[in-house]
Amino acid sequence: MKEYHEQVEEVVEIVDHKSQNKFAKGVITGVLSTVCIFLVLGAGAIFWLQGRISMGIGMGSQGASTSIVTNTVRAKINELSAVIQKNYYEDVDTQDLTDGLYKGLFASLGDPYSAYYTEEEYQEMMISASAQYYGIGAVLQQDVKSMRVQIIRIYDDTPAMKAGLKAGDNVIMVDDIEARSMELSELVTHIRGEANSTVHLVISREGEDSYLDFDVKRGKVDVPTVDGRMFEQGIGYINIAEFGDATADNFIAKVEELKAQGMEKMIVDLRNNPGGMLDSVSEILDYILPEGLITYTEDKYGNRQEVNSDAEHYLDLPLVVLINGNSASCSEIFAGAIRDYEYGKLIGTTTFGKGVVQTVRPLTDKSAIKLTTAKYFTPKGENIHGTGIQPDIKLKYRYKGDEDADYDYTKDNQIRRAVKELQKQ
Repeated sequence: MKEYHEQVEEVVEIVDHKSQNKFAKGVITGVLSTVCIFLVLGAGAIFWLQGRISMGIGMGSQGASTSIVTNTVRAKINELSAVIQKNYYEDVDTQDLTDGLYKGLFASLGDPYSAYYTEEEYQEMMISASAQYYGIGAVLQQDVKSMRVQIIRIYDDTPAMKAGLKAGDNVIMVDDIEARSMELSELVTHIRGEANSTVHLVISREGEDSYLDFDVKRGKVDVPTVDGRMFEQGIGYINIAEFGDATADNFIAKVEELKAQGMEKMIVDLRNNPGGMLDSVSEILDYILPEGLITYTEDKYGNRQEVNSDAEHYLDLPLVVLINGNSASCSEIFAGAIRDYEYGKLIGTTTFGKGVVQTVRPLTDKSAIKLTTAKYFTPKGENIHGTGIQPDIKLKYRYKGDEDADYDYTKDNQIRRAVKELQKQ
């Protein structure tokens, strides 16, 4: 059975609490410290489903009352609260009990992507994914079943890299907090902090007999989302780390730069890309693909919202896209569209499999809720939630170089296979 992970990036829509037809542009970030929390916390793909989702408190789709707080329920809650307040071995904050009730309501859905956020948690979540932040510069992922937290990416020239942290490291402790004891979005708030302050991480690393300790000095992290270079024989390589505010502009600029250097074929690397903003990936796909459907969403009532590419331009280059199990959300929108249009080959391993949309709605008391409200589909109508996208060429990652030396793409077996495939065209 495929394991599910809490990704730093999520497909979400942000709803202003003043009007269910007004949408505020925002980013969900949830990781080590982007302010983007970044580590990354990634931006969530933002779906503009204006006017489609009814979020009336206490009202169902037809306007009928759906209140669950009956007199009987209210009396029982007060009874339980009184027992706790009187008999629990430590003092209890009444607000904590109240917040626990709200959180429990969403936990009862059994959906790892739906949640209640206190005011403080919501403010942390809404830190802009495109900005600088004081953190360590790593991307985290959490398994929603085991709660294991793993580093899946380390950004160049960041505190995390300088301290010696590596992709694949499992986070055991953050200062005196056990990493598995809380959701990722909360854990990363303890990893971020003031500039030049230090966070202590306890790490388990494959091949090491005991835990490793790291004292990482937080710093200002500028998160690069697009990087690229020319390979041999007219093959260009572009890596997209996440789909943020500036990613589309940076991607197009990089493509034009490489074309000026003689690029005739292209590799797009989406490995370990946890997702991002829908308008970002849509703009990139509009630049690459001909006129047509990019993706669409449907809620439980069958309401459909489409995102399309126009006929203004398209990129006529042989293409290979690299994917893996950490390619999620908007990365899967990208891979699914390329596959359905038969516009390039997918190489790597099956993607994460997150094909649902979350609505984030601020409430009047400045708390917020996040609720899964719709599914999204590839252009040919496939919902990949829980299954992911299969590559055309299945190839597990192997690096044949020195892990302690600078990265050498010629030692990356998936990149080498991509080059080989493009050489045939």
